[in-house]
Amino acid sequence: MPALEAEKEKQFVKNSVLYKEFLAEREEILKHKWIESEKAGKDIGFEKALLDWIVKHRSNWRAKRMKEARVEKAAS
Repeated sequence: MPALEAEKEKQFVKNSVLYKEFLAEREEILKHKWIESEKAGKDIGFEKALLDWIVKHRSNWRAKRMKEARVEKAAS
C-alpha cells in the first residue's frame, strides 16, 4: 500500500498548478540560457541565465501567463 500512496502523491504533484508553472518557468530559463550562451559564444551556465532571466523577463512573463489564464478561464 505505501507504493500506491507514493504514486498518488507523485501524480498529485505532477498535476498541481504550482508544478506546471515551475516547469513552464524552467523551460523559459533554459531557452534564455541557450540564447544568451549563443550570443556569448560559450555556455553561460544555468545560475547566470536564471538570475538574468529573473531580472529582465520574469515579471512580464508572469503577467502574460496570468492574463492568458484569465482569458482561458473566461472562455470556458
